[in-house]
Amino acid sequence: MRIYISDLSFSYDLHSLTKAFFQSEDVEVKEWGSEISNNVEAFYYRVETPDSEVREVRVENCGEDRPQFKNKIKRKVYIILSELTGRTLPWGTLTGIRPTKLPMSMILDKKSDDEISTFLKDTYLVTDEKIELSTNIAKKEVGILESLHGDRGYSIYIGIPFCPTTCLYCSFTSNAIAKWRDRVDEYINCLKKEIDYVSEQFADKVIDTVYVGGGTPTTLLPYQIDELMSYVRKKLDLSSCREITVEAGRPDSITEDKLVALLRNGVTRISVNPQTMNDETLKLIGRAHSVDEFRKAFALARKYFDNINTDLILGLPGEDEAKVKYTFDEIAKLSPDSVTIHSMAIKRAAHMDEYLKAHPEIKSEITDGMLKLQADCMQSLGMEPYYLYRQKNMTGNYENTGYSRPGKEGIYNILIMEEVQTIVALGAGTVTKRVYGDGRIERCDNVKDVGLYISKIDEMIERKRQLFN
Repeated sequence: MRIYISDLSFSYDLHSLTKAFFQSEDVEVKEWGSEISNNVEAFYYRVETPDSEVREVRVENCGEDRPQFKNKIKRKVYIILSELTGRTLPWGTLTGIRPTKLPMSMILDKKSDDEISTFLKDTYLVTDEKIELSTNIAKKEVGILESLHGDRGYSIYIGIPFCPTTCLYCSFTSNAIAKWRDRVDEYINCLKKEIDYVSEQFADKVIDTVYVGGGTPTTLLPYQIDELMSYVRKKLDLSSCREITVEAGRPDSITEDKLVALLRNGVTRISVNPQTMNDETLKLIGRAHSVDEFRKAFALARKYFDNINTDLILGLPGEDEAKVKYTFDEIAKLSPDSVTIHSMAIKRAAHMDEYLKAHPEIKSEITDGMLKLQADCMQSLGMEPYYLYRQKNMTGNYENTGYSRPGKEGIYNILIMEEVQTIVALGAGTVTKRVYGDGRIERCDNVKDVGLYISKIDEMIERKRQLFN
């Protein structure tokens, strides 16, 4: 389907908004004809649906500044798309991935709940439910962020870009460990070089959190885990570090020796992630483990860790409310300390997009009933939401939400979402973010290809040196 707009500088926002209503369609953005494309007094939008329906809207520019005019355009477009589809969106016209930024900024400006609610509803058409969710999360985040070291603090991300297999939905930097096993030691040596740089560059700063993600960090062998994590402890002052998280992730990568190595090196929080408790879905999405293997891995992890997170995904192909209920019921029996619930996002970089197009009979959907099951399960576990974020092309236009028991929040998750602290990222495919005192952010990235990262490690370090000098 196509949309035509008179000012292409609004392409991203209007493509995202139109796509939210027509998730299964490829939306193409075209510039409106030259006879109106230079009209500065009004903006024009035209949508042509796959069913040959056409809607147009003209939005007058009444002297608003650009952000105000953009929001006005989006509200007008939202109304005609809602009329076309008979749907509303829980987040209204918001298309960004960090909706909590808005209530958080207003909380810091001492605005009342009523003022926040009125602003989000009038400006972005957000539903009451999502206003309450984002405001409550923002309040919790403000409290946690105020307990950190502010401008003196920073966090570290260490990327391990290897997995046992690649999941159908995955678009992250991930490589089959079987292919790279002979070069993992080289990779760790490169991480050590980056750690040496961090030790020198940030000697006068305080580490608030360390997060080891991937990929699947526990694809490393026990001695490799020990070598990497002990080097982190040797070179960096972790005396004020609030948490060290490792994504154990795939149950088929977890062994007792690895868990012991993690605990011995000061890791305080791990994730063990099934995504679903239905074996047929696990096979479909390419997870090389069973539900029973996950249960055993979780029980083994519980012997050593008192802070375990579990990731789940709503909207996996073929999963109805009965299957989602079974997943929540089984997770409740294990009683994790936090649960991160993702809404399926169909990304072009993942194989899921191709699979669903090839199998139209298999649906990826999220229903109100599934969300009710989610809320009931989290409440039964004594958990409250503490962070959320959104992605493009999310099923149902919902969000990813992290729940936890009090004191078990993943602090790094809040930092990466709210972008209020410098995060130094090490490893292939990672992105370092320098956050300045005025909120400005500058980035530098490491190359994604593992072989290239190894061969260009000095260049990767020089990029960081230039960013921070």
